Amino acid sequence: MTEMMPKVAMILAAGFGKRLRPITDKTPKPMLKVAGRTLLDHSIDHLADIGIEKVVINIHHLGSLIEQHITRRTDVEVVISDETDELLETGGGIMKALPLLGEDPFFVINGDVLWLDGPTPALQRLAGTWDHNHMDVLLLLHSTVEAYGYDGRGDFMVDPEGALVRQPEREVSPYLFTGVQILQAKALAEAPAGPFSINLIFDRAIEKGRLFGLINDGEWFHIGTAGGLSEAEGYFRQRFPGIRRR
Repeated sequence: MTEMMPKVAMILAAGFGKRLRPITDKTPKPMLKVAGRTLLDHSIDHLADIGIEKVVINIHHLGSLIEQHITRRTDVEVVISDETDELLETGGGIMKALPLLGEDPFFVINGDVLWLDGPTPALQRLAGTWDHNHMDVLLLLHSTVEAYGYDGRGDFMVDPEGALVRQPEREVSPYLFTGVQILQAKALAEAPAGPFSINLIFDRAIEKGRLFGLINDGEWFHIGTAGGLSEAEGYFRQRFPGIRRR
């Protein structure tokens, strides 16, 4: 397939990070640091490295801290989608930001994800796999049993063509959703008003045979708890001693 590199991305940064309390009572989850750099900046670094021109970030919980922090970024244009008045969840947050994102496919990254690329940047691999004729959503997946800090059952089964279905109930599926994806704006055409989960869009895409996945060939870290945060920090400290990121 021909590589279609999106020019715009959205980072979902509005959540409360409840499982990381009390840490997140005063620090929004995307502002937590691993290897001396915020999770938010780790993601923006990945986006800047592949030439993304604009990054839309939604804010709610302690949003002013995020808004103040991102003024330091000069390598990409950063635009705020303000959800101070109402937290819209993942799907609703994307819907509200659509006028800023445009009509072309765009990246969406959860504000609390952390990953290391394999031989080729994961975002570049997603762009190279994207096929707008057959896909509404393309998810970056990771091995359920090889994810750092993760103890869940996974999310999806993958067929030989890369199409996804949900895990059978009470079974462990081989792959989890990393929180990184390419999304077509038209996939939200019939989305409800107000707050809703992006999982609604995934399920509708599954029904149409238009939800696909790509397996991550690097490392991925689940920063859902204090233990997961500590494990990620320990990995970076051991793997990259003395690391100094820009």
